Amino acid sequence: MPWRFLGPYLSERQWGTVREDYSDNGDAWSYFSHDEARSRAYRWGEDGLAGICDEHQRMCLSIALWNEQDPILKERLFGLTNSEGNHGEDVKEYYFYVDNLPTHSYQRWLYKYPHRAFPYADLVATNRDRSRVEMEYELIDTGVFDDDRYFDVEVVYAKADPGDLLGRITVHNRGPVAAPIHILPTLWFRNTWTFPPHTDRPTMSRAETAAHTVRAEHPELGVWHLHAEPGAELLFCDNESNAARLWGVEESPPYPKDGIADHVIHGAGTVNPDGTGTKVAAHVRLDVPAGGSATTWIRLTRGEALAAPFDDVESVVAARLADADEFYGAITPDTVSPDAAAVMRQALAGMLWSKQSYYFDVDVWLQEHQAHPLRNPQRQGTRNEAWFHMLNHDVISMPDTWEYPWYAAWDLAFHCVPLAMVDPDFATSQLDLMLSQVYLHPTGQIPAYEWNFGDVNPPVHAFATLFMHTVAGNLGAVDLPFLRQSFTRLLLNFTWWVNRKDPSGKNVFEGGFLGLDNIGVFDRSAPVPGGGHLEQADGTGWMALFSQNMLELALELLQDDPAYADFVLKFAEHFLFISAAMDRVGDNTDEMWDEEDGFFYDVLQLPDGQAQRLKVRSMVGLLPLCAVTVFDGRLRERYPAVSATMRDFLDSHPQLTRVIHDPARPGCEGRHMAAVLDETRLRRVLERMLDEGEFLSPFGIRSLSRAHEAEPFVFPVGNQEYRVSYLPAESDSGMFGGNSNWRGPI
Repeated sequence: MPWRFLGPYLSERQWGTVREDYSDNGDAWSYFSHDEARSRAYRWGEDGLAGICDEHQRMCLSIALWNEQDPILKERLFGLTNSEGNHGEDVKEYYFYVDNLPTHSYQRWLYKYPHRAFPYADLVATNRDRSRVEMEYELIDTGVFDDDRYFDVEVVYAKADPGDLLGRITVHNRGPVAAPIHILPTLWFRNTWTFPPHTDRPTMSRAETAAHTVRAEHPELGVWHLHAEPGAELLFCDNESNAARLWGVEESPPYPKDGIADHVIHGAGTVNPDGTGTKVAAHVRLDVPAGGSATTWIRLTRGEALAAPFDDVESVVAARLADADEFYGAITPDTVSPDAAAVMRQALAGMLWSKQSYYFDVDVWLQEHQAHPLRNPQRQGTRNEAWFHMLNHDVISMPDTWEYPWYAAWDLAFHCVPLAMVDPDFATSQLDLMLSQVYLHPTGQIPAYEWNFGDVNPPVHAFATLFMHTVAGNLGAVDLPFLRQSFTRLLLNFTWWVNRKDPSGKNVFEGGFLGLDNIGVFDRSAPVPGGGHLEQADGTGWMALFSQNMLELALELLQDDPAYADFVLKFAEHFLFISAAMDRVGDNTDEMWDEEDGFFYDVLQLPDGQAQRLKVRSMVGLLPLCAVTVFDGRLRERYPAVSATMRDFLDSHPQLTRVIHDPARPGCEGRHMAAVLDETRLRRVLERMLDEGEFLSPFGIRSLSRAHEAEPFVFPVGNQEYRVSYLPAESDSGMFGGNSNWRGPI
């Protein structure tokens, strides 16, 4: 069993996801709500507080809480749905990822739980009544934390070995008075017996050989034991829907998923008196003095029950904490201050806590929706119907395990950069997943995210692959087979971009929203109002970078295989063609570069053959700056035939280098540079980017120029007017759900 077998792979929100949506209208947020989550069994995953599970999320462990004031157990994080929040969906809780290791042998998590009743209804009602131009109503605004009347609930997990996990739950009362709290460490099996694949039913029961211990047996995982401290009350129910509460059905399990909660809060007879089930909690009530603390322990072990499970817990936790200190000490530069080192450690721990076991068999899901295009579909237009080849069942790095509890392909590529610092093997595996046969579409498209796998994310996976190759080289562990395989798959994706997003063959690209949700005049993923199509400066800039990255990868592979010489030339030519197309010879209204403004803009190609630049100064026009690559000057000597062919090509096409940096001109130590902008144009773009009245803020680069605060961009179509104005922080636009804050300073 590997050390990573158990990890923080449990989501913080499974409700409201596409996977759990079986509605007729595709409204995932409304179909499966937070209120239903306590009573309704999930189909595709699970969630919980400080959650732990195995790699395929068959057995799950998390913490539930009750302060004797709330109407429900605190089993999962609460937040507003897209329609409830005045700026879209938003988690309304305070929790912190404090520490973690790549092996997850030491993990620390912190949650702030009020003494008072959690203001569920107040948060929903007040935020729903606020407009987009008003501030959000946050949990702290409700007064629930007044006078510091709250608990800090600190959870530490430490492994004695890969199949032996300790859990220490410490409650600190920050308030001026003593207060009670119920702690319910909960173990359960994901329901695979009610839903396909209809596996044999696993079991949990009181262990006959050890007190305060649960025996859990799963047909795939074998036998495990959950040990609780003396005094804990073991409460059993089943991870099955409470059909009576949810749908008013008479035939309902006697001890359903919410049975433990109803028993603890209302004294209901909804836990199994025989001490069996598929879900169990070790219920402990603590009275915590003002300013004081109280602790309870659990231990999850594989195999036989332990005779004295808590004798060595302090020494195990101390040993794993020492491991964590040693690990982060080794990867933290000596020049980093203690305070910055603590920030770095917690930030990387957050990346490790954001791993999630993600399960989605799109073929089965489409069949269940009667929407599979190859199986006599009864419904048309169901989301992701072209992605029936996909079977995702892996541990994946998530953008956010509450707001985005599903992978986003381009976010994941960037995640590999910090993950390489702590877990390069895992980072490499993430790239391998996205380019694998069961993720990559047969056409070559990389899946975007579960709301629409067919949407388009920026093509940054070649960049991430190149980065990971560099990391491997620095570690002396270059993996050429991985590099070759990745190059082949990336070639499929590059070809998809060229064929699908440059339909006119002009070397300028469409793409859609490309991660910039609502800084455009209109939704770039939807048909253009009034007709026509959009040629995008950011999409074209990304493709220039993609070409450079593929060129660099081909050069790396050329060292071992001369067959890659043709690919070096191919991608060099692609870069030159794309760069030249952004600013063609002459002053043309249908090109992206605007000579008067010194900036790149999207170009709207109209049905009558006319073209118009959409002069919104935004990150869209800055992204071409990213397409810069510096090449070792010794490459010309190392590959003279390639260099000669490239030189002949440039001599034959002098117009290609008229406005870009001349790649043939040597720089420092004979190095050469490929860049979309020459020095003159670079200075003009930087003049705007570094202008505090435009892009430069005290907190970083704005995504939208502040110049649009006084001069909004207005685009009329028929009787309708489309407008872009600068707004700091959240947008007042409902585009892409209205939850975006991409417009404001970092």
